[in-house]
Amino acid sequence: MIEAVGSLFGFLQLASNMVLVGGCVFLAIAEERLSAVGQPWAVRLKSTFPWLALLLLIGLFGLLAMTTAQATGIGGNALNPQAWWEFLQKTRVGFIWTLRAASALVVLAIVLYIRVSPSARWRYVLCASAASLTIALGALSSHSAAEEQAVAGTLSYALHLVAASVWFGGLPGVVLVASSSNTRTGTTEERTHAGIVLSRFSALALPTMIAIVVSGLVVANRMIDTNYAGLVATTYGWLLIIKLTLLALILSIASKAKSVWVPSLAQTPERAAIGGQKLQTWVGVEFILAILLVIVATLLADAIPAKHDVIDNWPYPFRFSIDATWDDWLVRTLVGIGIVFLILTGLTYSLGRKKQWPTLWRIAVPTVLGILGLSATFYPIAVQSYPETYRKTPVPFDAISIANGVDLFAANCVPCHGPQAKGNGVLAKTLPKQPVDLLTEPHTAMHTAGDFFHWLTYGRFNGVMPPFGDKFSEEERWDLLNFLHANARGYQSRIIAPRILPQQPFMATPNFSYTAHDGSSGTLKDYRGKQGLLLVLFSWPDSQERLEQLRKAAASITESGAAILAVPMNDLTSKPLTSAMQEMPFPVVTQGAREISSSYVLFRRTISTPDLFGEGIRPKHLEFLFDRFGYLRARWIPEGDGPGWGDIDLLIQQITQLKQEQEILPPPGDHVH
Repeated sequence: MIEAVGSLFGFLQLASNMVLVGGCVFLAIAEERLSAVGQPWAVRLKSTFPWLALLLLIGLFGLLAMTTAQATGIGGNALNPQAWWEFLQKTRVGFIWTLRAASALVVLAIVLYIRVSPSARWRYVLCASAASLTIALGALSSHSAAEEQAVAGTLSYALHLVAASVWFGGLPGVVLVASSSNTRTGTTEERTHAGIVLSRFSALALPTMIAIVVSGLVVANRMIDTNYAGLVATTYGWLLIIKLTLLALILSIASKAKSVWVPSLAQTPERAAIGGQKLQTWVGVEFILAILLVIVATLLADAIPAKHDVIDNWPYPFRFSIDATWDDWLVRTLVGIGIVFLILTGLTYSLGRKKQWPTLWRIAVPTVLGILGLSATFYPIAVQSYPETYRKTPVPFDAISIANGVDLFAANCVPCHGPQAKGNGVLAKTLPKQPVDLLTEPHTAMHTAGDFFHWLTYGRFNGVMPPFGDKFSEEERWDLLNFLHANARGYQSRIIAPRILPQQPFMATPNFSYTAHDGSSGTLKDYRGKQGLLLVLFSWPDSQERLEQLRKAAASITESGAAILAVPMNDLTSKPLTSAMQEMPFPVVTQGAREISSSYVLFRRTISTPDLFGEGIRPKHLEFLFDRFGYLRARWIPEGDGPGWGDIDLLIQQITQLKQEQEILPPPGDHVH
């Protein structure tokens, strides 16, 4: 109930604010004509401003009451001013509300001044600016403001709201102007005035609508996951589809008004009367559709963004995936043919209108071509899906999960899939269906984690791959998937070398947690935004000389911008190692070492040593260099890369180069998809 009432107040304040912005802009556009020709419609429009300003304040106070009740979980606080005051003082949303309320009071003062003062364009511009500030401040408490890169998202959303206000708020003025020119009794001067005003608004409406569409797409893209499954499987997605459908209908009416009905006002009285009547009728329809669109937009603002919603059960037996199909030449060919048909659809539609084909042909030919084009474009990229296809893994992509997955894979999957998941196990050739290569082939990129989870749970190929739903717990199945992803990423990392690829972060590695010999503890994520990290996986005594070199250079490495974290890959009980650890100026991991080394040894492959067969060769020493944004950027394996970072100056040069780079990609995610 509180949510429904909150949405009602949200719509009330949003709609009134938008009409204030657009109405003032419309009057500013028409001001030159108003001074020359007295128009009752302008008086009627201006008289609504004080009431709209009051509705804005009422909506804001209602929104404050409902938000306070929701935030505290106590329904009675909706009517408790003391709870309101605490909410305003202690929350960011409350502070933003205070700014909006202050701005709304300024708007009320301005519209009261406009109501009693002579008309002047600057007064309308001032009012529109103040009302725009009120509505733009609302973007600070939107979903966009809570996302990464919040500044860009907030600005896009603010632009979307203001541009939509200019268009939506101007529609009442359009209706009023159109009503003044829809009869045969109107004077030529009145029709001329109406045509000029509406032409000016149409000229402004075009760039405004472009701004609405572009900024809206930017905002929507930030709220939907990159696979866009949420569009057709979440409340947010369906509301967005409804909003876009309404917008398409509105654009079609606006196009007809701009190209036909508004120009008709400057023609003969008969044509002007007919055009004015149609303009009034259809702009009224447009305004009703716009009100519905604002209602949907209000619900959309309160809905959980699609990227954060949970799709536990994908309701369709298929999904569209370019990644999973594009390698097939036939798919690429069919999609190309489909695009050609879609282009022909647009061309034949335009040609039919230009040549005035019979109505049946003008509709039938583009429809048939469109159906063929859509079929040829989308059918080839459709792949089978399952209820779990878009299920988000509850298990983080971290070293503990991957280490568990390594053990599970070794104990249960090696006979068929081989020790490195290459599909070359000892039983592989005896099976009616050869196991796929999960190491070098991009299967983990082509299919979702949910697909793999379904196959692990229920089996595949009519029992050739047995089901593991009864044998493994749900968490163990996700652990196996995390291992497969880490294993595949490890193969992809073979292009990483001791020298970084400038401005090209791409490799996201698993997070890990640790406790060190000096009592320190933390995670890989703790270094993000602060400094880079040199992760050293070592063996004792093989790495003794390198550790001594790092000990002497530790201060210089740290000053360059990277911390050092050492992880033993063998037993820590050796007394010489225990003694050496006490002299190290950097942490040496004592708890979590097995999980870290088990996970990061998967990232051992290089171009020269792909290490594809057998159980794999585990190097005795590996070093990984992370940038301060969490991406693996360089790696040195002495056994395969030669001297490399044995030259400390080269290592420091790489660290310094990374320190100079700005953020290019958002931080790596915590889960596989």
